[in-house]
Amino acid sequence: AAAELKERLRDMDITVLSGAEGVLQIASEKVDIAFNALVGIAGLGPTMAIVASGSTLALANKESLVCAGHLVMERVKEKNCTVLPVDSEHSAIFQSLGAHRHDQIKKLILTASGGPFFGKTEDELKHVTAADALKHPNWSMGNKITIDSATMMNKGFEEIEACWLFETRQEQIEVVIHRESILHSAVEFEDNCIIGQLSLPDMRLPIQYAATWPDRGAASWPALDLCKVGQLTFYPPDRTLFPCLALCEEACRKGGSMGAVINGANEVAVELFLKGKIGFTDIYGLVNGAVKHCSFIQNPTLEEVFAADREARSFAYQWGGSILK
Repeated sequence: AAAELKERLRDMDITVLSGAEGVLQIASEKVDIAFNALVGIAGLGPTMAIVASGSTLALANKESLVCAGHLVMERVKEKNCTVLPVDSEHSAIFQSLGAHRHDQIKKLILTASGGPFFGKTEDELKHVTAADALKHPNWSMGNKITIDSATMMNKGFEEIEACWLFETRQEQIEVVIHRESILHSAVEFEDNCIIGQLSLPDMRLPIQYAATWPDRGAASWPALDLCKVGQLTFYPPDRTLFPCLALCEEACRKGGSMGAVINGANEVAVELFLKGKIGFTDIYGLVNGAVKHCSFIQNPTLEEVFAADREARSFAYQWGGSILK
């Protein structure tokens, strides 16, 4: 389609870009602010290019930090780049921090809706379908992130992302199930004061805040009515039924190439699940198998991160194929 468009526009002063090379070329342009909302490790190269260009980076691609947080944040510091989080949870933490210093943080509280399978039993989870997993209770998102929300892999990725963005340790992060998705996350400071950000579940707010920061713009979405909400509930996550969360927490503590392996294997696992080739609980089995099988590098280069991703994907496809036999 890009080639056809380029031919049609050959007599006009319009450049047509396409594919990974086109994305990188756009990301390398110096602009006021560049939003990276790509899905998966495909966003890592553009993230590095945006930072190198000197543009302000509005980051919605958490996999950049999951797979290569050490490399991304090292480059951010070198270039003195401004990074604005766009994920609702990380935007909430960013807003809650305000002018407070990161060294005053006692704990980050990451809220999670619990997805469509909150309260399910282990036996019930073995029989859920992709259609079931795509019925998120509060958010309308793409298929990949919706499945990651159902397995709680997404929340594990967000823990890793939060550690890099806010210079905290995994032990300083608490995940809390919050079914209403009104408190988008919060910060507990050293004096035990908790400051959080509340609003209706609508991604327009964190996107606009990144675009207008440090100012705020008028809202074109409904206001939060606390009396209509009535109550806010909070529960601890079940790491036994949703082991992907604990697996990501281990990766957060261990660092190195483990995040890239988990992400690569998970991208394949979600693809196979959506195609009906593996079961819901097989997603964790596949990803955990990749972690045990793939080589670990403590301080990988960018090339080694992509190599770890390829190794994990190769293992995942082989593992998925063996399930089908």
